[in-house]
Amino acid sequence: MKKIDAFWDASALVPLCVAESTSSLVRTASKFKSIVVWWNSPVEMTSAFARLLRNQEIDQRDFRVAMARLTELRRRWIEVQPTEVLRDLAEMLLQRHPLRAADAMQLSAALIWSKQLPRKRLFVCLDSRLAEAANKEGFSVQTV
Repeated sequence: MKKIDAFWDASALVPLCVAESTSSLVRTASKFKSIVVWWNSPVEMTSAFARLLRNQEIDQRDFRVAMARLTELRRRWIEVQPTEVLRDLAEMLLQRHPLRAADAMQLSAALIWSKQLPRKRLFVCLDSRLAEAANKEGFSVQTV
């Protein structure tokens, strides 16, 4: 099967590192796609892992495993770097869609990656609001 590049939001990356109800589906999807991410995704993921630890949904061992998996993923993925163009695009997206700032940055990074031609480009996301905005911007959204 041909590998397809896909932009992955942090919401879809977290289950690659932590056992969640969607983890098996996301892991299956990850075998077939190259992962493209926003530069700040590791921070968002670490925040999610720390929140799970604080809420006692994972223990210290699970947290260390998640961080190790994040390190491994970072060796393989492609990161979209922050630029003024990306920031300007995020500000515009916030006016068009009911997104949080971090989600606007995610979607902006995906648009930069796609050279603002999202048609037939895959956007992998588990956040319904962001998925809807990505779909409206023209991405083929996979909610796994």
